[in-house]
Amino acid sequence: MPSFETVRSIALALPGVTEQPCYGTPGFRLGKKFLSRLHQDGKSLVVKIGFDEREMLMAADPQSFYITDHYRHYPAMLVGLETVAVETLQRLLEQSWRAIASKKAIAAHAAARKA
Repeated sequence: MPSFETVRSIALALPGVTEQPCYGTPGFRLGKKFLSRLHQDGKSLVVKIGFDEREMLMAADPQSFYITDHYRHYPAMLVGLETVAVETLQRLLEQSWRAIASKKAIAAHAAARKA
């Protein structure tokens, strides 16, 4: 069960990601682009994700991955911090980062991980 401190360390380890308030909660951005934020319930994380991937994850594990009516038309979902595995959360945040990062940043990140 990841804490928000775990979320913070995963997000800030991604190149160029900064922590900035978002709708009154801690959030993470790459430049001006939204990556993730703590949901106002304090138990969930809002993560930017494509609609197809979101539907697949919600069908596979509806306790960990879900949306509210507010997020129905946005490429984002809620991730329950009490039920998601740290490895899954790390993969989701990196996937979200890759969707908005430049090709150059992605290549540099991949090279740094291999070194």
